Amino acid sequence: MRDLTQGSIARHLVGMAVFIAMGLAFQAAYSLIDLYFVARLGQQAVAGVGAAMNLTMLVMAGSQLIGVGAVALIAQAVGRRDGADANLVFNQAVGIALAASLATLALGYTLGAGLLGGLAADARTAAFARIYLAWFLPALACMYPTMAVGSALRATGVVRPSMILQSASVLLNAILAPILIAGWGTGHPLGVAGAGLATTIATTLALAGLVVLLPRVQRLVRLNRNVVRPAFAVWRRLIVVGLPAAGEMFMMFVIMGVLYRVIRVFGPDAQAGFAIGSRVMQAIFLPAMAVAFAAAPVAGQNFGAREFVRVRATFRHSAIIGASIMLVLTGLCQIRPELLVAPFTHDPAVIAQAVGYLHIASWNFVGSGLVFACSGMFQGLGDTTPSFISSASRLLTFVVPAFWLAGLPGARLTWIWHLSVASVALQAVTSLVLLHGVFRRRLGPASVLAPAVDSPPVAADASV
Repeated sequence: MRDLTQGSIARHLVGMAVFIAMGLAFQAAYSLIDLYFVARLGQQAVAGVGAAMNLTMLVMAGSQLIGVGAVALIAQAVGRRDGADANLVFNQAVGIALAASLATLALGYTLGAGLLGGLAADARTAAFARIYLAWFLPALACMYPTMAVGSALRATGVVRPSMILQSASVLLNAILAPILIAGWGTGHPLGVAGAGLATTIATTLALAGLVVLLPRVQRLVRLNRNVVRPAFAVWRRLIVVGLPAAGEMFMMFVIMGVLYRVIRVFGPDAQAGFAIGSRVMQAIFLPAMAVAFAAAPVAGQNFGAREFVRVRATFRHSAIIGASIMLVLTGLCQIRPELLVAPFTHDPAVIAQAVGYLHIASWNFVGSGLVFACSGMFQGLGDTTPSFISSASRLLTFVVPAFWLAGLPGARLTWIWHLSVASVALQAVTSLVLLHGVFRRRLGPASVLAPAVDSPPVAADASV
């Protein structure tokens, strides 16, 4: 375990964010590796896989209920030096995760195909989406227990083991992808089915490795069959914190679904270009997301220890670091966005669509960085409702206007991308205002941006 209530806050954030970013990068590489080989099957295969992978956001919404609640409650328990409560919360989170995995498999294999049919631009794209989902669904089911275990480790300041396992699983996925998708060495290509199967195999083995490593890298939480049995009072605590965060992720799923629905009128080239551009953008977001993920346990432990000055300093550092990173990445997408797109397709029409998307969407990177920083603080303080309100605001500022714009005579796809930039800017302002209110209620009347002095640096824990 790592004590985040002492030492330099910036050092804690950067030290954890480096490993979290590496883990997130390897996690994002799952989709990028599949996309690279699937792109060789044609634009409809790319669009189909992209449509099916939108369900990842729906599953992530459910996993956020578990993960965000676990991070907040376990980190605060660590700050209070209450190991018994931390262990109880962890095991209850695992119990919820296992139930959610079973529900995902049942609903995915019964209702998933119908949902994908409404997103795809044509019948062939829908067929590719259904095939991919059938083999990818077990990997989605693994996300819940993986989130529960990974969140418990993050709450205690331990992030390196998760990164190592994710790296190994992505390497395995990279090896399996050409074998299963293109039939390298076997002569039996499975196409998009192979893409889903490769990810399922790698994800399942990564989860098994994480469970094995859990008791070896920290001593605070342990899997216990007796404690896993439902304790609904603890479930309620987890849900109260995690449900708004799950709703926030669900909003993202809705927004992505709306985008696919709206741009289907522009054809499979537009859907394929957006599939590639959006996956590249998700990878670009990883450094800022990593800082926000690191901010949650730092804020949580210090809030539990009632070190309110350090809580404020955590936001200040995470906002500055995250926004600075995103500013640099904005410059890259303005100057040479084609460098980020070219590895995934050689189709000039698809490249043009993806480049156009990144060139416009990159103007919301700094705003997104601020949204991430605020979200990390809401999670650490155990009050995620403001974050949900901020995300839900895009239903009014983006979803409704997007349908209206797409229905206008002579509508252009660039109108949708510019609208998205404006809505993210408004979301960033909303998040900052809401965070200011939460700070005043929970930490006292001091300004959110009031100067805060870090404690003297201490040696980093080797278990990070």
